[in-house]
Amino acid sequence: QPLIVAEGYMDVIALHGAGFEGAVAPLGTAITENQLQMLWRIAPEPVITLDGDAAGQRAELRLIDLALPLLEAGQSLRFAVMPEGQDPDDLLRAQGAGALQKLLDNALPMVRLLWQRETEGKVFDSPERKAALDKSLREKIKLIRDPSIRSHYGQEIKDLRWDLFRPQKKRPDFRPVGGKEPGKGKGGKGSPWGAPLAPLASTKASALVAMSDEQVGMHLREAVILVALVDCPQLIETFETGLEGMGCADPDHARLRDLLLRFGHAGQETLREEISYSLGWETLENMKGQRHVAITPCIRNPGNVEMTRLTVAEELAKLDAARGLNEEIAEAVEDLSGPADEGVTWRLSEAARAADMARRSAQEDNNGEFDVGDNGMTMDRDERSALDALLGTIKYEKSKGRG
Repeated sequence: QPLIVAEGYMDVIALHGAGFEGAVAPLGTAITENQLQMLWRIAPEPVITLDGDAAGQRAELRLIDLALPLLEAGQSLRFAVMPEGQDPDDLLRAQGAGALQKLLDNALPMVRLLWQRETEGKVFDSPERKAALDKSLREKIKLIRDPSIRSHYGQEIKDLRWDLFRPQKKRPDFRPVGGKEPGKGKGGKGSPWGAPLAPLASTKASALVAMSDEQVGMHLREAVILVALVDCPQLIETFETGLEGMGCADPDHARLRDLLLRFGHAGQETLREEISYSLGWETLENMKGQRHVAITPCIRNPGNVEMTRLTVAEELAKLDAARGLNEEIAEAVEDLSGPADEGVTWRLSEAARAADMARRSAQEDNNGEFDVGDNGMTMDRDERSALDALLGTIKYEKSKGRG
């Protein structure tokens, strides 16, 4: 018999009468921390059956807030959600013990009810609304004291978030291109069945031309970070916070970032399968083929964990700095709408100077062409060519022996 927690004594009487002898109630008052601890001493996962009205839903959320800091391994709550406007007594009278047993069998774990209450009846059709959901859920998860449980809750929320926001794609009927099945053309190339067609490289290039120098720099840094982590998924957890905060203007970048966060822990094989289906492997190859990305040492040396770690850390720091500068300039410009003062003028000039330095640095990174030596160090390709030409003019001859 499960331990069932109802809202009032009439529910308990009805439950006992229907054969559910493990039913208790706090007699119409909100469950307290002491009562919750008493429940856990009786059973590790009591089933909560509060009324299915608005007051019952509010009581569920209050109980979740109360329980989150107290969770321990194997100690939680499950929730049998009553039909709207009904309590256990009403349900037993209307549909009998079988209907209630079905609800108990399908009781939701607490993390699922938390997600349901935060998303039910809401529309997330803008970045701001999605961000508000993320903020609310983070605040809830922070209440959990046990680090292991907090980590598992975070992962479960990521899974649910992915299921809600991932692009809904149906695998199309197989239509061979050029009469060849995927993977059976020359060189074994071809899109996996159902993989979306990637934009042509020329299309991506024309989009980059339309960007400002600063936007191009940020776009390429994002690509370096994402491609590098595909090759070293064991580092995704290390940079999880940075990835979550990396706002991507490019939809392909945003989708790949979400795939890394969602499937990075599942291993490289699973991650690559999801990228192939959800994004299209050609899209990733297009990202990797961009000049600045292709010459990055960790991209040219895939699997070098330490090189990748240093590169991703640096690129994330540069992205954060660039975005911080943009915000500073925007705030300073906004302040100029009022009476001008020396402080605002100084902030604007300093921000512009720093932005120009960052832009020049990005241009140097983007325009330079490098070769990578055996030791992983980079060398400007023009300098390398000049050195090779110089060495080519030197003739090495075997010295003649003296008579």
